[in-house]
Amino acid sequence: MPRAKRGYKARRRRNRILKAASGYRGKRGTCYSISAEAVHHAWVHMYRHRKQRKRDWRSLWIIRINAAVRPLGISYSKFIYGLKQQNIKLDRKILADLAISDPRAIETMVSEARKHAA
Repeated sequence: MPRAKRGYKARRRRNRILKAASGYRGKRGTCYSISAEAVHHAWVHMYRHRKQRKRDWRSLWIIRINAAVRPLGISYSKFIYGLKQQNIKLDRKILADLAISDPRAIETMVSEARKHAA
C-alpha cells in the first residue's frame, strides 16, 4: 500500500501562504516553512495596525483643530466643549477638514463656542 500524501488540500494551503509571501526577500518569499512564519507575523501586524490607524487619524484631526483654534484665542478642549453645549454636532474629521479648507467657518464656530466655554 503506498503512503498517504497530503495531496490537494495541503498543496492549496501551502500555495496560499506562498502567494501571500510573494515579494518578500530571499527565502521568506519562496520557502514554505520560512514564509509561513513571515506571513503570520505580517498578519498580526496588519490586524494590530488596522486598529492603530484609526487612533492615528483621530490624533491628527485633533492636532489640526487645535492648531486652527489656538490663534483665535481658545483651546481645543474648550472649543469642543462649547460646540457640544451649542449642540453643534460635527465630528473631528469634518472639523479638521474645515480648519484647512474654510477657516472662516471655524471662526464663526469659535465665536459660537465661546458663548458657553468659560
